[in-house]
Amino acid sequence: MTKGVSYQLKDGVAQIGLDDGKVNVMSTEMLAAIGAAFGRAETEAEIVVLRSARPGIFSAGFDLKVFASGDAANSLEMVRAGAELALRLMAFPHPTIGVMEGHAFPMGTFLLLACDVRLGARGPHRMGLNEVAIGIAPPSFAIELARSRLHPAWLSRTATLGEMYEPEEALTAGFLDRVVAPEAIEGALAETIAALRAIHKPSHATAKQRLRQPAMDAMRRAIDRELTMAAYAASNRARSAVAMPG
Repeated sequence: MTKGVSYQLKDGVAQIGLDDGKVNVMSTEMLAAIGAAFGRAETEAEIVVLRSARPGIFSAGFDLKVFASGDAANSLEMVRAGAELALRLMAFPHPTIGVMEGHAFPMGTFLLLACDVRLGARGPHRMGLNEVAIGIAPPSFAIELARSRLHPAWLSRTATLGEMYEPEEALTAGFLDRVVAPEAIEGALAETIAALRAIHKPSHATAKQRLRQPAMDAMRRAIDRELTMAAYAASNRARSAVAMPG
C-alpha cells in the first residue's frame, strides 16, 4: 500500500492501519490511500478493521497547513476527498470496525463515526468536531454524518461549541459503542470480529443501506451543494483566517 497506510488480510479480516510516522494527517494522498485499501477489502475481505499504529493518535484530522495556505483548490480537493470517503464507509457492504486508541480530530472522527462498530480504549485522548475552535464551521456533510450517530444534545455541543470528548463521554454521546481498558482492546476486538462473523452478511448490507439512506442522501446533497469551487471560495471569503493550534 501507499506510505502511511498498511493492509493485511487474514482469515477474511482486512486490517487497515494508519501510520504516516507522525500524527496521521488526513491529506488528499492519505485519504486516497485509505480509499484504495477499502477498495481492496471490498473484493477480498468479509470484515474490515480500521485503526492507527501510532501511539496516542488515531488521526490529527485534515491537514490544517493546506487550509492556512489559502489555496482554495487544494483545500477543496482535500475536504471533498474526506467527504467522499466518509460517505463510502457509510455504505460499505461489509461490517467495519473502527478502533480509537488515541486522539481523533475531525476527519479521524468522521471515519470512526462511519464505521459500524466503534471500539475505544480508555485514556486521556479526545474525539469530536472541534472546527469552530480553530475558525472553521463544520461542513454540512460532517454534521449529517454526526447527526446519524450522536445523541442530539451532544451533537449540538460538539458541532456548535467545538467540544471534544474523552472515551467515556464519547461513549455516552454516541461516538463510540464500547470502551475498554487499553490492555483489553485486543480481546474486545477479537470478540467483535467473532460476533460479526456470525451475522448474515447480505442482510447486514441491506439493513445498513435501509437505515442509513436518509443520512447518506443528506450527506450527498451537502457535498454537492457546499464542496464546489464557487461555494468553497465564497465560504473562505466569509470566514476569518484559520488560527493554527500551538
